[in-house]
Amino acid sequence: MSRIGNSPITVPTDVEVRIDGKKVTVKGPKGTLEREIHKNVDITMEDNVIKITRIDDEPYNRSLHGLTRSLINNMIHGVKEEYTRELQINGVGYRAAKQGNKLVMNLGYSHSVEMEQPTGITFDVPNPNTIIVRGIDKELVGQTAAVVRTKRPPEVYRGKGIKYAEEVIRRKEGKAGKK
Repeated sequence: MSRIGNSPITVPTDVEVRIDGKKVTVKGPKGTLEREIHKNVDITMEDNVIKITRIDDEPYNRSLHGLTRSLINNMIHGVKEEYTRELQINGVGYRAAKQGNKLVMNLGYSHSVEMEQPTGITFDVPNPNTIIVRGIDKELVGQTAAVVRTKRPPEVYRGKGIKYAEEVIRRKEGKAGKK
C-alpha cells in the first residue's frame, strides 16, 4: 500500500492540467511545465482531482507510484508558487553580486567565480552574503543551489564557505597544542 501514491491531488482553480497519454502538461500563473511519466503508471483526472494508479504490485512499480504522484504535485505547486532556496556566504571578503544574468562571487580564490543563470532560474542577491535561487521546477532549483554551493563548500574548522540557510555546520576543534 502506497500512502503517498494513493492520495489524490486536488488541482487549484488557477492551474490547468492536461494529460495526453503519458505526457503531463501543467500551466499556471508562473509558467508551464511538462513531464513524461513512466509507462507502468496511469493517470486519470476527474473534476479537478488527479489519481495515480500502477499496473501491478511489483517493487519497481510500487516505487514509481509514489514518485509519480510527488512529481506531479511538485509541478502543480511550482506553477502556482515559485520554489526558492536560500544560500548564505560566510567568510571575510566573501560576497556575491548579480551582474545582468550572471552571479559573480568572490570566494577567496585569486579570481572571481561567475555563474550563468540557467533557463527557468533567477538569482536574487538581497545583500552581499545571501543568494536566493528561484524557479518553478523544484528539481532544477535544488540542483542549481547545489552547484552554487559546490563553488566553496563550508569548511568545518572556521565555518567559511557557502551553506544553505537552514543548514547547521558542526564545527570541529582545531589543534589543541602541547600541554
